[in-house]
Amino acid sequence: MDVHVIRHDNRHLYSQILEDYFRLRHQIYVVERKWAELERPDKREVDQFDTEETVYLLGLEGRSIIAGMRLVPTTAPTLLSELFPGLSLNGPVRRTDVYELSRIFVVKNRRGEHAGPRAEAVIQAAAMEYGLSIGLSAFTIVLESWWLPRLLDQGWVARPLGLPIEIDSMSTVAVTVEVNERAWAEICLRRSVPGPVLVWQDLPVIERSALREPFAAL
Repeated sequence: MDVHVIRHDNRHLYSQILEDYFRLRHQIYVVERKWAELERPDKREVDQFDTEETVYLLGLEGRSIIAGMRLVPTTAPTLLSELFPGLSLNGPVRRTDVYELSRIFVVKNRRGEHAGPRAEAVIQAAAMEYGLSIGLSAFTIVLESWWLPRLLDQGWVARPLGLPIEIDSMSTVAVTVEVNERAWAEICLRRSVPGPVLVWQDLPVIERSALREPFAAL
């Protein structure tokens, strides 16, 4: 599985894949997770955070989507700033060097796989690789509280921005996650991700960092 970086600059190359992606999000979040408020007649899960500024990381095998994630700059409206501001005691994070991660998923038939690095680990390592490549210092994430131990177990430094709040019968918390080479190296080594996985089709070479082998960052 390669993870493709899709931004405004190269979105035209992925028009059909993005159409499949939004329909897959509807299947996962509306049909499987039963988030009924996201239901749309066209069966595409698109919201106000899918804008020209949004970056998508899609794990592809050929043209099949295996995993996905979106990144939104915190200088723009985010889930935290617009929908869940109460999760951050000091208010929403708004910084040019911090992006929000959301809509993180792996397709149903690839969850919990045991052969090789799991798609879940690869897509998360890809996020850290992307953050390093464009000079980010952190991510923010609104997530279910049970995710916190998993983030820590993969070697990430995650700090709550406030107290957990019950939302739709789920304990939910907002966190910041540090972006640095050690965090990338830790998830690669602990989750058997072999190294850089991003595909930067028709994107500026200048933004790509020359990441070292994971063990070199430890």
